[in-house]
Amino acid sequence: MPNLKSAIKELRKSKSRGHKNQLVKDDLKTQIKKTRKLIVSKDKTVEEIVKKTLKTIDKAAQKGVIKKNARDRKKSRLQLMLNASKKTK
Repeated sequence: MPNLKSAIKELRKSKSRGHKNQLVKDDLKTQIKKTRKLIVSKDKTVEEIVKKTLKTIDKAAQKGVIKKNARDRKKSRLQLMLNASKKTK
């Protein structure tokens, strides 16, 4: 338990930031899962959904929730899935 007044405030801020980051991360994971399901099911609106998901991934990286390489890896894998599903049509 922090003793100094500033340390107590910093702990509060840290908890709040952690909670916000977790919300962004959870939303990101959910959106990626839904996108993958749509890619596999070969939905017609899949390209628009992938665009939105890529934008969400970029925003999460911009906020510092995920790192730059994680962002690039997630985007690359989604794009690879999309391209593979286009070829099998």
